[in-house]
Amino acid sequence: MEDYILEMRNISKDFSGVQVLHNITFNVKRGEIHCLVGENGAGKSTLMKILSGVYPNNEFSGEMIVNGERQRFFKIKDSENAGIAIIYQELGLVGSMTICENIFLGNEIVERGKINWDIENRKCFDLLERLHLSELPSAVIERLGTGKQQLVEIAKALCKDINILILDEPTSSLTEADSKNLLNILRQLREQGITCIYISHKLNEVLEIADTITVLRDGRAIVTKPIAEYDEQSLIGYMVGRSMDGYYPECNHKPGDVMIEIKDWTVPHKKTPGRFILDHVNLTARKGEIIGIAGLMGAGRTELAMSIFGALGEKVSEGSLILDGKLQKQFKEPMEAIESGLMYLSEDRKRYGLLLNSDLVTNISLSSLDKISKRGVIDKNAEIEKVHKGIRDLSVKTSSVFQLAKKLSGGNQQKVVFVKALLTEPKVLILDEPTRGIDVGSKYEIYQLMNALVDDGLCIIMISSELPEVINMSDRIYVMCEGRISRELDAAKDEITQEKILFYAAGGR
Repeated sequence: MEDYILEMRNISKDFSGVQVLHNITFNVKRGEIHCLVGENGAGKSTLMKILSGVYPNNEFSGEMIVNGERQRFFKIKDSENAGIAIIYQELGLVGSMTICENIFLGNEIVERGKINWDIENRKCFDLLERLHLSELPSAVIERLGTGKQQLVEIAKALCKDINILILDEPTSSLTEADSKNLLNILRQLREQGITCIYISHKLNEVLEIADTITVLRDGRAIVTKPIAEYDEQSLIGYMVGRSMDGYYPECNHKPGDVMIEIKDWTVPHKKTPGRFILDHVNLTARKGEIIGIAGLMGAGRTELAMSIFGALGEKVSEGSLILDGKLQKQFKEPMEAIESGLMYLSEDRKRYGLLLNSDLVTNISLSSLDKISKRGVIDKNAEIEKVHKGIRDLSVKTSSVFQLAKKLSGGNQQKVVFVKALLTEPKVLILDEPTRGIDVGSKYEIYQLMNALVDDGLCIIMISSELPEVINMSDRIYVMCEGRISRELDAAKDEITQEKILFYAAGGR
């Protein structure tokens, strides 16, 4: 008989009458890394929020058994008391506080009405040592990199004496090195008896780290099997419910005239004289092609996009921008760029791309109100008609155009950001990490959309940290290193390889 540390039996849940989980049974063996995968909207996060007490017991049907005992959670503290902790994609740390303060926040060690800092610091030091973090307990969170902050979140969970650790997309914002370090830490925790439930869209990580994989699709548990019985293609097949011959659709782009040209684009550091965020960057992009921008973290890719769009705090000190044959002044604000035919999609859609507590109509029309207004008055009929058409054209899954953006899955949120951008009728579309945090099926749809837009004559500049993505989707690639363009690689000349990109991204010449 299997030794299950967790059994979730016939779990069902709905939101406002819409069924999102259908009688899911999900069992996890003691001491394993159990990966939970599926497309955006499949129900993974909802299932884990039930397990972690975010959704109380009276809001779903079914039963949960943890360590052989039936559990009824009505708040997060209940699940923590049962030995369960969850770490979300958006970290829950207070940046201005120290590591020690964050780890014990809400669980302070108090004696005679005062926090015992000596004990907290000793325990914190032991936890950091366990996770191979060399920082002192007094280190301030905001001075740590994202990878180390992720480990502090794990330390925060371990200090609560948990035996089930849930990680929801933990590597979505990490570098490759930090991701590998995190996976190694999880293996060590498994050896120490911690059971991990790991949610990720990165299938290479799942296949590397998992002991068992459960696939959800449309709110149903499709299959649970040990890792030895999966390969990449079979896993994708279970997730999307259809055959996918490859990650990337075939395309045959036909570049036309130059649409945008950047010459000697330079942005100095405000606080460090003599240093540059961007240093004499030169770039051209044509109608009907996708230009990739690659580089390591901190190379200046996002800063380049934001400075072109007029959204970077630091000012451009030198350089020119030619858009559709016209010499432009440096845009002082994004609206100037939008009105000139340039649109930028941020890498952080939740923070910069969407108003999560507003409906889809408000989100989608926000950047193109001038096109649906007369004398300062919005034509509501025209607004809703355009939003309906955009949602239909991009197959956004939503119950209504008045649904709140935060209620959509990550993939559908990304499509909404695309609809919003396309309503501005751009000539140049800059995409910063366009598929970050979305599943393989949604990625494929985004790639198809990009190719269709390019075939219609749009010019796309794509920033991506995923080398296979930037290699397979780009006609040409500009590799950045320390604020400079270190190399241009052309697909038509068979110049693009992963090795060359990494060589020039690391400063090779």
